[in-house]
Amino acid sequence: MGSHPLPVPATPAGRDGLAAIVERPDRAVMALDFDGTLAEIVPDPEQARAHPDALPALARLAPRLGSVAVLTGRPAGVAVRYGGFAGVPGLEGLTVLGHYGAERWDAASGELRAPPPHPGVAAVQAELPEVLAPGGLADGARVEDKGRAVAVHTRRAADPQAAFDRLREPLQRLAERHGLIVEPGRYVLELRPPGMDKGVALTEYVRETGAGAVLYAGDDLGDLAAFAAVEDLRADGLPGLLVCSGSDEVTELAARADLVVDGPRGVVTLLTALADTLARDQATPGG
Repeated sequence: MGSHPLPVPATPAGRDGLAAIVERPDRAVMALDFDGTLAEIVPDPEQARAHPDALPALARLAPRLGSVAVLTGRPAGVAVRYGGFAGVPGLEGLTVLGHYGAERWDAASGELRAPPPHPGVAAVQAELPEVLAPGGLADGARVEDKGRAVAVHTRRAADPQAAFDRLREPLQRLAERHGLIVEPGRYVLELRPPGMDKGVALTEYVRETGAGAVLYAGDDLGDLAAFAAVEDLRADGLPGLLVCSGSDEVTELAARADLVVDGPRGVVTLLTALADTLARDQATPGG
């Protein structure tokens, strides 16, 4: 306890956000992306698992905060399984917002709520083989069925960036034909329904919980909407801290973050430091 000092955010707004969380943790919301933030990015997305130290850190920290959520593009049920979030002492109040907030799982009840699937997803799945086949576009690409979305990964291609660039336009046309949008990420193009993103989901969750401060941590382009939401909330007077789980694949988040940490290991270190600080403060008379 106390062996992990809190890092100092690089921006005044970030320092104010962190101070507000430490001063009134019971009114703070913490929302975390999954892949690349709580879990390392791996070549096969089905093999992604939470960092081994993430659950212990979360279980220590969550009871000291007002609310904790995992906000991910994955189906909520998949994130719960891959994260190992169910039945963990200390995470009884955890919420998992899947498919960018379209799905919701609550640890307290174990209930999963989800809207009907968008018909465009099935249509895209049926047409993808034909779209990917011409000209070797599919060379090394891997299709992931996400239930309410379809993701095309290029990480295993001989040249992941070239394959990503080659696929972007035809997948954009395919998505538009069926009323979907394309969400680019770290060597992945996801075709999903419009109308919900991490910014919308995070704003709704913050309002629902009545938070007095918010921390959001992410690593990829899909997290930019959540960053923008925190910036808007700060403009309205709600303190917030933006954390980037840093990598050399995405630089946009680091440029906008108040605090950049070294991938999921750095996120775990931050969670541990925050838990240490709050435990120490709450153990101190008057703290």
